[in-house]
Amino acid sequence: MKFVAITSCPTGIAHTYMAAEALSMAGEEMGIEIKVETQGSVGAENKLTEAEIKEARVVIIAADTNVSKERFVGKTILEVGVKDAIKDAKGLIQKAIDIKIEDKNTEKNVSNVEEEKKVERKGVYKHLMTGVSYMIPFVAAGGILIALSFAFGIYAFKVPGSIAEALKTIGGGNAMALMYPVLAGFIAFSIADRPGLVPGMVGGLLASTVGAAFIGAMIAGFLAGYTVVLLKKIIKLPKSLQGLMPVIILPVLSTLVVGLVMIYVIGKPVSALTVVMSKYLTNLSGANAGFLGIILGLMMAFDMGGPFNKAAYTFGVSTLALAPSSAIMAAVMAAGMTPPLGIALATVIAKKKFTAEERESGKSAWALGAAFITEGAIPFAVADPLKIIPSTMVGAAVTGALSMIFKASIVAPHGGIFLLFIPHAVTNLGGYIIAIVAGTIVTGVMVKILKKDVVVKDEIKA
Repeated sequence: MKFVAITSCPTGIAHTYMAAEALSMAGEEMGIEIKVETQGSVGAENKLTEAEIKEARVVIIAADTNVSKERFVGKTILEVGVKDAIKDAKGLIQKAIDIKIEDKNTEKNVSNVEEEKKVERKGVYKHLMTGVSYMIPFVAAGGILIALSFAFGIYAFKVPGSIAEALKTIGGGNAMALMYPVLAGFIAFSIADRPGLVPGMVGGLLASTVGAAFIGAMIAGFLAGYTVVLLKKIIKLPKSLQGLMPVIILPVLSTLVVGLVMIYVIGKPVSALTVVMSKYLTNLSGANAGFLGIILGLMMAFDMGGPFNKAAYTFGVSTLALAPSSAIMAAVMAAGMTPPLGIALATVIAKKKFTAEERESGKSAWALGAAFITEGAIPFAVADPLKIIPSTMVGAAVTGALSMIFKASIVAPHGGIFLLFIPHAVTNLGGYIIAIVAGTIVTGVMVKILKKDVVVKDEIKA
């Protein structure tokens, strides 16, 4: 019995490979032959061949982004979220084994109706996460290049012909400028495939030019995607003219509809809402700022790369797009670093709470946390969720609150601890470091208190 699988998460960094490893290990333990293709940040790896797909009984897709199913026509597909593969890979493979393959032409054939409904409900989220996954590299590259421009001096980019000006132009004027078109374009692509790209990207660019920003780009993406889907259903052409649909008719009509709606209907109200929100958030101080930091911290640590985490991150990015630096983005990044750093600390100060393998994994958690990869805490959370998740949430909430109260802000949406070494990239650097250290300690101490001993003293001494 052979199976093939694809794993993919919005960032394409941690969840993608953790799910692949979990499926491979589960298959080996169960004596099941399974090959897993990863669609991560570097593209598709361990690609499935036509022969392997043909021989597979079921195709397992564990993804939170849109995965093309063109290769799997005629195959039975079991589609779940990427975390389902991480949490219970054996159960997922068993579900694939139990599927009764009756209709080979069905796109989805899962073991019960509830699972089908679960997959359908995740559609909108998947479309959004597909857009976010393509957007993040543009944001990270642009933001860090802007941060590097400040290394030459806070106003060095104003000097014509200077390296600082070039870095600011590349990062801010171009890479970051593509953020909204890419987000909207690939949301539409997830919904309507390639015909959605043109209206989506045009809508995203209009969102930027009319001031509708992140919210406008999201609306433009969904509007473009579903407009293309609707046009496909409405317009029926003879076979001799069907070649005009993807080249002329769909791009022109969908772009016209999206453009007019963005300019005359969505643009001004969303732009006004964005300005009001920006001013309100900028003026937050004291207890109000601390409360927002707590909420952001809880979201970052609750599902560590899932919907809440990505919602907080994209919210932070949207505020950074409206100003040269953002306190909210700073709180989000600091809170996202805290869970893996806190757990790494716990493996050092509470060795008896972890197995030898977990203590070894704690070493990599230091690096992942420093690089702002919250997913580094997931293996520990999966092993003991009732102890680890509350600990990471409290620690991240402390970090988020302190970061906001100290009014720390950053100029880039990524970079983790390495951003701290770039001059002028972080305001109130001392307070920001205190916030990260405090949350890390709180997380580590809570894990030490809540978790039970899992190893004996003799093993620790050894």
